[in-house]
Amino acid sequence: MNRPTMQTTITSAGLLLAGVLSLHGCAPPQASQDLLAPTEAQMKIRSLQTRTFDLTDRNAAIRGVIASLQDLGFIIERAYEDLGLVTAARFAEPNYYDVVTITVTVRQETADRMSFRANAIYNNKPIEDPKVYQNFFAALQRALFLSQESKPST
Repeated sequence: MNRPTMQTTITSAGLLLAGVLSLHGCAPPQASQDLLAPTEAQMKIRSLQTRTFDLTDRNAAIRGVIASLQDLGFIIERAYEDLGLVTAARFAEPNYYDVVTITVTVRQETADRMSFRANAIYNNKPIEDPKVYQNFFAALQRALFLSQESKPST
């Protein structure tokens, strides 16, 4: 009968230890209890991402969002009028291999006011620059104004 040598025993123990350690590395990370807790920074970003306009027609609001995104060079991926949700994307300049995606939600705030929230992402990182959201809302305001101007008067 062959008896294991000292070298075989050490090698086997080393392999077993390496296997256990590699399995431990594959364990899912524990989520922090504060993971979904609101922060001051989140509230600041939300205020940059949200605007309210005097508007009663939700359909016109969604059309205004779509028109403004198209004016800014976005391709509309999804538009759900029932949910008040529009998602769009475009390649970013100057490289054109970077991607900007934006999701806009439209919510009836009061009988005559709509709230719009835009959430933009650049290469899977949230955009926090206020100027980006100011540019979008300026385009949206123009699109909403133009749609009001093009309505036939009754």
